[in-house]
Amino acid sequence: MDFNFTLFGDYESTMLTLMVFLATAILTFAVMAMVRVHGSVRRRTAGISDKLTADSASFQQSQRNTGLKAAERIIAYAQKHYGESDSKDMKVLRKRLVLAGIYDSRAVVIFFLTRTVLAVGLAIAAMMFAPGQGNSIYWMIVGAAGIFGYVAPSICLDRRIAGRRDEHRSGFPDFMDLLVVCADAGLSMEAALDRVGRELADSYPSLCANIHMANLEIRAGRTMTEALEHLAERLGLEEARSFATLIQQSDELGSSITEALRVYSDDMRHKRLSRAEEKAYSLPAKLSLPMMVCIFPVLFVVILLPVAVRLATGGFQ
Repeated sequence: MDFNFTLFGDYESTMLTLMVFLATAILTFAVMAMVRVHGSVRRRTAGISDKLTADSASFQQSQRNTGLKAAERIIAYAQKHYGESDSKDMKVLRKRLVLAGIYDSRAVVIFFLTRTVLAVGLAIAAMMFAPGQGNSIYWMIVGAAGIFGYVAPSICLDRRIAGRRDEHRSGFPDFMDLLVVCADAGLSMEAALDRVGRELADSYPSLCANIHMANLEIRAGRTMTEALEHLAERLGLEEARSFATLIQQSDELGSSITEALRVYSDDMRHKRLSRAEEKAYSLPAKLSLPMMVCIFPVLFVVILLPVAVRLATGGFQ
C-alpha cells in the first residue's frame, strides 16, 4: 500500500504535467502548421505576382515594340517621299545637318517630322490653354505657338552649327601647329593627321571626330586632296578650305609641305590673335547699351532725387 501510494500518490501532479505537455505539443504543432501554410501562401502569392509582373512587362514590351514599329513605318514613308529628294532645299538642309554633326541618313526625315509634330502640338496646346477663346488675340496666340514650333528645330540647328563652328575655328590653329610638329618629326601627312586627331580628342572633340573621318576616307581609298576637301565641308571654315587648297598646290608643284604648313600655321595664329583683339576692341561699344539702360538711370536717380525732394518739400525757400 505504501508502494502504490508512492507511485500513484501524486496523481494530480502527474496528470497536470501530462496536460501541460500535451497542450504545449498541440500549440507547437499548430504554430508549425500555421507557419507552413503561411509560407506556402506566400510562395504561391509570389509566384502569381511574378507571373503578373512578367505578363505586365511583356505587355509593356509589346506596346513599346508596336510603337517603335509604327514610328519606323512613319519614318520609312517620310524617307521615301522627302529623304530621297534632290531639290535645292534638301541639299541645303543636308549640308546644315552635316555642319551640325548629324550624319544619320534619316536625319532629314526626322527633322521634318520633329518640326511638324512641334508645330501641331504647340498649336493644340495653345488652343487648349490660351485665354479668351474665340477672339483675335486667342487665334494670334495659337498661330504664334504653331509658328514657334515650326521654326524651333531650325533655330536649334543653327545654334548647334554656330557652336561647332566656333569650336572648329578655335581649334584649327592648334591643329596646324601640331601638324607642323609632326611634319618636322618626319611623319607622313596621313600619319600626322592620325596623330593630331588623337592629341586633340580631349580639347576639341568635334574637330577630332571630323579628322578621324578624314583618316577613314583616306584608308578607304580617297586621295588626300579629296579627304581634306570633305573635311573642310564638314567643318564649314574658310581656313580649312584654304588648307585643302594649300596641300593640293604643294603636292602638284612639288614644294615642301613642311614649309607651307609652317607659314600657314603662323597665319592661323595671327588670325586668332586678330579675332581676340577685335573682340576686346568691340567690348566698350557692346557695354554702352547695358550701361545706358542699367547704370545711368540709377546714377540720375541718386543724384537728382534729393533735389526733387527738396523742391517738393520747399526746402530751397
